[in-house]
Amino acid sequence: MTALSAATASPDFVMLAETAAKDIAALVAEARRRVRTKVVADRRISAERLEREQHAAHGLAWLATYAEAIRESAAHAARLSGEGRFGETEELLVRIGIGEYLDQAFGGIPMSQGEMVRPHALGLSGGDLARFRTDAIDGLIESGNTTENRARLVALVRERQGAPTIGDSGLDDTLEAIRAEMRRFGEAEVAPHAHQWHLANAYIPIEIIAHMAELGVFGLTIPEEYGGMGLSKVSMCVVSEELSRAYIGVGSLGTRSEIAAELILGGGTEAQKAKFLPKIASGEILPTAVFTEPNNGSDLASLRTRAVREGDAYRVFGNKTWITHPVRADLMTLLVRTNPDEPGHKGLSLLLAEKPRGTDEDPFPVAGLTGGEIEVLGYRGMKEYELAFDGFEVPAENLLGGEEGQGFRQLMQTFESARIQTAARAIGVAQSALDVGLRYAEERIQFGKKLIEFPRVSDKLAMMAVEINLARQLTYYAGREKDEGKRCDLEAGMAKLLGARVAWAAADNALQIHGGNGFALEYPVSRVLCDARILSIFEGAAEIQAQVIARRLLEMQ
Repeated sequence: MTALSAATASPDFVMLAETAAKDIAALVAEARRRVRTKVVADRRISAERLEREQHAAHGLAWLATYAEAIRESAAHAARLSGEGRFGETEELLVRIGIGEYLDQAFGGIPMSQGEMVRPHALGLSGGDLARFRTDAIDGLIESGNTTENRARLVALVRERQGAPTIGDSGLDDTLEAIRAEMRRFGEAEVAPHAHQWHLANAYIPIEIIAHMAELGVFGLTIPEEYGGMGLSKVSMCVVSEELSRAYIGVGSLGTRSEIAAELILGGGTEAQKAKFLPKIASGEILPTAVFTEPNNGSDLASLRTRAVREGDAYRVFGNKTWITHPVRADLMTLLVRTNPDEPGHKGLSLLLAEKPRGTDEDPFPVAGLTGGEIEVLGYRGMKEYELAFDGFEVPAENLLGGEEGQGFRQLMQTFESARIQTAARAIGVAQSALDVGLRYAEERIQFGKKLIEFPRVSDKLAMMAVEINLARQLTYYAGREKDEGKRCDLEAGMAKLLGARVAWAAADNALQIHGGNGFALEYPVSRVLCDARILSIFEGAAEIQAQVIARRLLEMQ
């Protein structure tokens, strides 16, 4: 932080931001009450009414997500201010961000490119809005996302190009040291080659994976007693963010290990923990998650792949799809139906299904397992497959936890971490979009001056930086809640919902800054756009995520 930025920070701003955060929370509470009247029958939430009122319910989810992002942004400002770290750049990020999100909350929030939720859809009248639009909210809307503030923020960004983050992230020195190490690795070994890997649809080289293992990526949050580093979920956010900034494929390799380790830690027997966790932590075992089926998507209750017990082994029959990195994986966390007589979630179990690594020439060198690659727009480097199981054998001792029928419950325990990590990956992709957009805007000359000197271009860059900061603070908050052992499915879902939209908006705007060149495959921004698009689909599509958030909000009294 420069002396100039420290000197120009407003001492009253933090109090104003915290007041506005409380005021917008009151609007959310009223909106929740109004939407409840639309979906409750006989004092209970009606599934039929909730489905009919999806626009209002999902709009409530977005409004609450905005309010949570505003609250965390204000809290971030307060922490930095208390530590003497709240400078001009930090204030502009928070001021513009809170001001813009407040304005949208009262005017209309984009749930997607063609879907806006307006206050009246939540049952809020003009009179209601006037009652909740306090002086603090008005002040921040009027002084927040202004032409002058955006221009000043971009000027500061240009002065600080190459900084780890735009503005102080609020993390301690240890976490920033982790960020720096991952940033060096990404810039030196990943970013220079990522676009070539993408264009060739090539696997991430095994040497890169080996180096990631040496850096501790795969054992980051695994306890030390099982060979891991025993670090926090917030550290996982930082690592995922920086690796995804270099290339989402590399950032996502850690997700496979995180999900498998969390499943085994939460639901495995001591023998399973001792057998698998040290090898996952060291990178000797590369896991993959095998949950989704061709016809069920997010509807896991309809899962049909079955595992039949025959003596000391299960034999698996069925099909799975959208399986990431299965060829080179050594371990599949495989969701199956072990009891066909139990409906819905009750008959599901998880198997720790070991397999030999394959190659492009012989992808599945094991009996009972075949597969075909699914060609994809982006999110390459690991490859997606549809798998067919025809008597594939798994030792009965590899039933997770040793008890059938626990699979859905075990899987649900991992969703918080998975969604927090996905939000962090989204931040990394958004930061990558900002990096390439800023670089191109500085280098490209049009009409005798740099693109960045045109307000519509610099405005795009300003809002990328602002929304990245909002999503980052919401994600770190979810990570802290998880580290403290608190239930955080709501916070994790909100972070993932917002982060995915922020990544797509940043990538789309970065490509727009490139103009026609952005549409050319040779420019990395084309890859970033393709990579960003998947983020609002996997780990819970945006619509499913909004539905889950809405139901939790509406159940709260």
